[in-house]
Amino acid sequence: MTDPHPFTLKIRVRYGECDAQQVVFNARYADYVDLAATEYYRALFGGYHALIASGYDTQVVRLDIHWRSPARFDEVLALAVSTTRIGTTSFTLCVGMTEAAHGRAVAVADITYVLVDAASFEKREVPDPVRQALLAGAPGLVSDQSGG
Repeated sequence: MTDPHPFTLKIRVRYGECDAQQVVFNARYADYVDLAATEYYRALFGGYHALIASGYDTQVVRLDIHWRSPARFDEVLALAVSTTRIGTTSFTLCVGMTEAAHGRAVAVADITYVLVDAASFEKREVPDPVRQALLAGAPGLVSDQSGG
């Protein structure tokens, strides 16, 4: 299911995201994954609110981040998102983070969501429209929020 030209979100590292070592603080990578997933949802479903309006929501059940190299203030990061697994009630997205100018690997994250009822938060099977959107992905679509 991994697309060679996945959906990509470009963001610029802000000063407040860096720590005393002058690199992106480790917890911020989870924020970046969430930003990428939110924009992926926008591309696939018309936004997070559209998914909720259809009666579904998602909850993170697992997040693994494999750090490769530091990201620094003012660098533009490209966050490439693809669906890597769809189960009965859950799915996994892979978010590959690279420094956009040179393609240096920064981190790779796998995030698994369980699909739930938007009102009761009980697990639900992934319905066909959601499954088809996740399978299709948003190949080649770039959302540039880097300001440059």
